[in-house]
Amino acid sequence: MQIGPRYKIARRLGPGVFEKTQTQKFQLSEARHANGKKSDKRPKALSDFGLQLVEKQRVRFSYGIIERQLSNYVAKATETKGANSAEKLFGMLETRLDNTVYRLGLAHTRRLARQMVSHGHFVVNGKRTTVPSYPVKIGDVITVREGSKKSVLFADVPKKLQNYSVPKWLKFDGEKLVATVEGVPSLELGGLFNLNTVLEYYSR
Repeated sequence: MQIGPRYKIARRLGPGVFEKTQTQKFQLSEARHANGKKSDKRPKALSDFGLQLVEKQRVRFSYGIIERQLSNYVAKATETKGANSAEKLFGMLETRLDNTVYRLGLAHTRRLARQMVSHGHFVVNGKRTTVPSYPVKIGDVITVREGSKKSVLFADVPKKLQNYSVPKWLKFDGEKLVATVEGVPSLELGGLFNLNTVLEYYSR
């Protein structure tokens, strides 16, 4: 997925969209940008549709997925009547293999996690998997491929993760580079987006 200038996108959608825009460097850049663009005009309030569109784009750019993928996830999340569609949508986004690798702390960005999966560094239930969107489920065992363990990508993993907390739905052995999916992601604990707003966008 081609994204474009991340700082410019983050000014429009919010700094939480990309990992690199959640840094002091971005904050300083924003301060300089604001000083050079002072105006007495109040920013125009977004319509309901505008708010829905922005939230949809925030989800897309954060997870690095294209429009068709998000639309398909929404369709699956809403196909069961009476179910919590936002919870289901969040679960499908979080349990993508690339996002799971990111949540394990093995990649500092989802983009890097996606590249690592695409290059075949991971094995799911004994089978090498190169599809970033592969959905993991409870009981799945994710390991670093034997031939990849000596890669610089996985050097000193236990040391790097000393101050990192893996989400409760995952269990990870940094020494053996083995992870197990033990639960489902909780929207209450991990939701950074208003997914109900995203669902409203697609229900128009």
